[in-house]
Amino acid sequence: MQGQSYGYIRVSSIEQNEARQLLALYAKGVAKKRIYMDKQSGNDFERPQYKRMLKKLKDGDLLYILSIDRLGRNYAEIQNQWRILTKDIGADVCVIDMPLLDTRINKDLMGTFIADIVLQILSFVAQSERENIRRRQEQGIAAAKAKGVHMGRPPKPLPDNYFNAYQKWKAGQITGTAAAKECGMPLATFRYKAEIFSKMLHLQ
Repeated sequence: MQGQSYGYIRVSSIEQNEARQLLALYAKGVAKKRIYMDKQSGNDFERPQYKRMLKKLKDGDLLYILSIDRLGRNYAEIQNQWRILTKDIGADVCVIDMPLLDTRINKDLMGTFIADIVLQILSFVAQSERENIRRRQEQGIAAAKAKGVHMGRPPKPLPDNYFNAYQKWKAGQITGTAAAKECGMPLATFRYKAEIFSKMLHLQ
């Protein structure tokens, strides 16, 4: 008896569009009710829909995924999930964008050998690409900071009465605490803003 066909989709966040993966699974004839999707980011494999799917998969079933990196985020994880699916459960796996990774074909010794090599190479490439992306992001942030680009939240605008409170504080008419209270901000924030404000006035 022929097994059931399943599909798995993983996107890194709720904003990322899963349409491309869905279309690829529908094109393979996978029923919507047998498509499992996780929309979350994470460094481990604690994905609820993936775990639900593993409980459904049986020996002889077929799992479609669009690309090998949908199985995991690093080399070891991808290798481990492939072993669970194909060896522990006994399901077939078809990686849609890599025809060589289809366990239904070439089940002889040579075919298995080639598939294992391809899997190892693609797993390595997937992890390397993720590390390269992270490295480029870190370098970009470092370069931006070196140029004085503020990477955090944009600073809140000063309240309308800040200049008046600042002038009274500088003239000794009120204390820093009173000036900060007038502006509705903590004393430390008032003093920090005052230091920046003073430098700006001197540059004019």
